[in-house]
Amino acid sequence: MKPSSSSAAPAPTAPGGPAEGALSSRAGLFNGIAAYSMWGLVPLFWPLLMPSGAGEILAHRMVWSLVVVGVVLLVLRRWSWAGELIRQPKRLALVTVAAAVITVNWGLYIWSVNNNHVVEASLGYFINPLVTIAMGVLLLKERLRPAQWAAVGTGLAAVLVLAFGYGQPPWISLVLAFSFATYGLVKKKVNLGGVESLAAETAIQFLPALGFLLWLGARGESTFDTEGGGHAVLLALTGVVTAVPLVCFGAAAIRVPLSTLGLLQYLAPVFQFALGVVYFKEAMPPERWAGFGLVWLALTLLTWDALRTARTNRARAAELAAQLPQAQAQAPATAPLAASASASVEEAPGPEIVAAAEDPAPRP
Repeated sequence: MKPSSSSAAPAPTAPGGPAEGALSSRAGLFNGIAAYSMWGLVPLFWPLLMPSGAGEILAHRMVWSLVVVGVVLLVLRRWSWAGELIRQPKRLALVTVAAAVITVNWGLYIWSVNNNHVVEASLGYFINPLVTIAMGVLLLKERLRPAQWAAVGTGLAAVLVLAFGYGQPPWISLVLAFSFATYGLVKKKVNLGGVESLAAETAIQFLPALGFLLWLGARGESTFDTEGGGHAVLLALTGVVTAVPLVCFGAAAIRVPLSTLGLLQYLAPVFQFALGVVYFKEAMPPERWAGFGLVWLALTLLTWDALRTARTNRARAAELAAQLPQAQAQAPATAPLAASASASVEEAPGPEIVAAAEDPAPRP
């Protein structure tokens, strides 16, 4: 999903003027908070689906998500992208990879929540920005600023401390973080909107998921028709739980700056962590607090550096804009170059924020 390319302008001002534009920004902020809050509170939902196993829940989520996003796209009349995607085999292959990776992410998250690993799962989404940056360096040869290097190093130290605390590497957190980061990387190459992307991925997931559910039913192991109507409704609601936060995010992405969305992204793992400690009563010995403290320090460094860089870029853009009329008067032929330079200076806050805010995966 591609929101505004500039982090300085929250959204196009509505025709009604500044007041209506401010109302649009508030609506965008509300939708952003709603989206990340729902993603953060979803651990309360998955236990309601027991005694269904993680595999059955995952399959129902795939099937019913396609139904829900299909209805949304039908209402919005947004189908032209599907034909274009089918005619591009390489792009379709990337969507298939994305569907496979998010299947791993979804399935592991559901299993984690229903097996008392909510805190460890939340850690995966805390360290996801760090993993995204590391993948940018290793795979895309991106260059980091000193503060970003410090954040990545602090994150690595946190993983080592947590490995000591758990007695083994925090595999759940690492798999969730790397699968989510890989998914984001693939999605940036596919370049589809959030709802369209979810529709394409769940269309690929649909037949295997439906086949698995039919196989469970044939073995007499399906809970959809054996645990009562209420349970069947809850399983069907997995599609709504998947799609509604994404729709809210889409409404926020066109109305608020990327920097705001980048900060809101931390609501989800914060809520997950709080639920794990307070509601699910999961253990937090001192070494785990130390590890999480290092992760939060790394995220603080990233956020500070991203916001500082955004302010610097906005100041440089304003300076170039102020010089532009004089440059046009002196050398009209160079004006397009000056305008291009001004546009290129005002860039997004930074990879750690844009990676999560610009094109999010369907969250757990």
